[in-house]
Amino acid sequence: MYLIFLGAPGAGKGTQVERLAAVSGLPHVSTGNLFRENLQQRTELGLLAESIMNAGDLVPDTVTIDMVRDRLSQPDCAGGALLDGFPRNLIQADAMAELAGAGAATLQAVCLNLDDTECMNRITGRRQCRDCSQIWHIRFAPPQVDGVCDQCSGELYRRDDDNPATVERRILAYYRETAPLVGYYHALRRLLTVEADGTPDQVAIRLREALAGLVEFAPE
Repeated sequence: MYLIFLGAPGAGKGTQVERLAAVSGLPHVSTGNLFRENLQQRTELGLLAESIMNAGDLVPDTVTIDMVRDRLSQPDCAGGALLDGFPRNLIQADAMAELAGAGAATLQAVCLNLDDTECMNRITGRRQCRDCSQIWHIRFAPPQVDGVCDQCSGELYRRDDDNPATVERRILAYYRETAPLVGYYHALRRLLTVEADGTPDQVAIRLREALAGLVEFAPE
């Protein structure tokens, strides 16, 4: 079973996919991680992507698709995978259908639905420790002392890409590029929608209920 996770920035895709990977045995395949690994390992695809980015251009779909294809060919993905960040557009969705097999019988999309205001609040409320990189949140996971990491007493700060202007651009990019996939998978009857408001635990419960019968879970 290939599970594709959709949702605006801040909807909690990464958090929920990590939790689901821990109880389903399906590997978490993140395009962000794939790019970082290919760049660090200086693979052919990584070097190609680096040269394109250094030229100031966007990495083409073909490179992203090839990275995902290579990852899904690994033995741990033989039974499927949890896809976070792929597909990002209709071209990649068509490629994913081919990767999943004829008729995409083992493919299911899950949309984590959250309104834009809450997406903005979630992202702009994140704080990271300068020393140990632990993530905190001023509302959902606040430190005991404001601005100070509980783990190492390091200074907490908001990353540049978590500022409101950047988050707004990311949300607009999602609606422009990725949101059409919701209609795409709905038309194929391959879409589940899970409300993503509330705590991570509450969303995880809804997600497991929605996936009952599709995914075999181990006890948490």
